Amino acid sequence: MTQPDIASQDVATLETAPTLYIEGNGIRFAYRRLGPATGNPLILLQHFSGNIDAWDPAVVNALAVDRPVIAFDNAGVGRSTGQTPDTVATMARDAVDFIDSLGFLEVDLLGFSLGGCVAQQIAAEHGQLVRKLILVGTAPKGGEEHLLAVLREAFSQTDVPDPRLPLFFTNSSASRSSGLAFLKRTKVRKDDRDTDNGSAVTDPQAKALIAWCAAPDPGHAILRAIRQPALVVSGSHDTMLPANNAYAMFKELSNAQLVLYPDSGHGALFQHHETFVSHVRTFLDSQPAAE
Repeated sequence: MTQPDIASQDVATLETAPTLYIEGNGIRFAYRRLGPATGNPLILLQHFSGNIDAWDPAVVNALAVDRPVIAFDNAGVGRSTGQTPDTVATMARDAVDFIDSLGFLEVDLLGFSLGGCVAQQIAAEHGQLVRKLILVGTAPKGGEEHLLAVLREAFSQTDVPDPRLPLFFTNSSASRSSGLAFLKRTKVRKDDRDTDNGSAVTDPQAKALIAWCAAPDPGHAILRAIRQPALVVSGSHDTMLPANNAYAMFKELSNAQLVLYPDSGHGALFQHHETFVSHVRTFLDSQPAAE
């Protein structure tokens, strides 16, 4: 399917690409785009409390070697205008407005954590827009979450350099070492960094994620409406959105693959970034099986 031209960002990285802006349905969205000028775009949907600079450059830059990759702030997040919604459905609507504003007719989605919930909603409602989706460290509607308890525990650990270390990684020395390397990578960019809007983002996002998991979804209607190929990924010891969510999604999705990474928490994609990128590339580049 023909896509609109994307300004070439072949030499740009997440750390160096300029932050761009585009208007969509009354919202001024902030975004960065990397990779070649042609190909099916991969849209990144971020985790609870995260902005563009919370993505791991090791993941984003590697994925952008051979495809267009776009990281953006949804409504109210970072430098995007508007108010952060308190429902996944509204977040999905805003994300679709952003995609539409860029003129894309077909995209792939990579949704991490809360972003994975948003990706499910988009894929279920916009079958023609989404070609494939990657769901990482997330949960189905009606799934299991321990957001507030895990956040309280993480922020009580005053001896750690960043709460993402206990939130995203396990207590093993190998996982902690990977976590420190991840944190270092996310801080490389010094100029034009994204902004943290605090509770104006986290309060409604927490409400949205908790409500998504608390709401029953009889017959798994959302998952069964998703007909696109899906790659479901989780860490073995995800304390925020446990790995049994990944297995539940894998069972109910009509065309899914499941990958579980060892000795890893919510940030398994950052700890095992080389393997994760390899899995994503293989998945996105594979042709659908003949029926």
